[in-house]
Amino acid sequence: MAKYIVFDFDGTLANSLKVFLAAYNQLAEKEGYRTVQESEIDRLSKMTIPERCRYLNFPIRNIPFAAPKLYRFVRESQNDLKFFPGIKELLDELKNHGYRLAIISSNAKDIIGRSLEAHQVNYFDDILCSKYIFSKDKMLKKLLNKYKLKPSDALYIGDEERDISACNKVGVKVIWAGWGYDDEEVALNANPDYIANEPADVLPILLKWNIS
Repeated sequence: MAKYIVFDFDGTLANSLKVFLAAYNQLAEKEGYRTVQESEIDRLSKMTIPERCRYLNFPIRNIPFAAPKLYRFVRESQNDLKFFPGIKELLDELKNHGYRLAIISSNAKDIIGRSLEAHQVNYFDDILCSKYIFSKDKMLKKLLNKYKLKPSDALYIGDEERDISACNKVGVKVIWAGWGYDDEEVALNANPDYIANEPADVLPILLKWNIS
């Protein structure tokens, strides 16, 4: 059975920060939340999600309701979400090595699909999405159950503390993508199994994972 490599999308495959920052600021101005300047991004990256919500005067319970509004802005902007340098090469290499590939994301499936199409990537087996940002453990279980996989048959690659926490709940090994959004201290507090500082680090980690 081919093993599954499961990716987060925003901050792991796609460098979508500026697009979503613009979307968030438009929403914040309309609904009275604190807007964010680019100079604040580093500070926010050192916070957990609840800490960010308090800083922005944004009730965490509103995230699922805000998500469709953010997606609408991203669609209207017509900006394809660009991959990080080295991601396309990594994905092609993983496919050539025979891995099955999936995405689990809080973004919208059509936005992800548009980005994959723009990068000529048409070989993901599954794309699972939910606007509930703390539901990735449930989506991982759904993927495992769909293909009757053991947790050891899959490995997740994500850049945020919540990605790592979700994997720990399910028993799936996780690589922290150090090129993404969360600060290293925040991410490492969640205890990822592996660390990749750039996409080129992923394949050597997978070789270790395969023989462990």
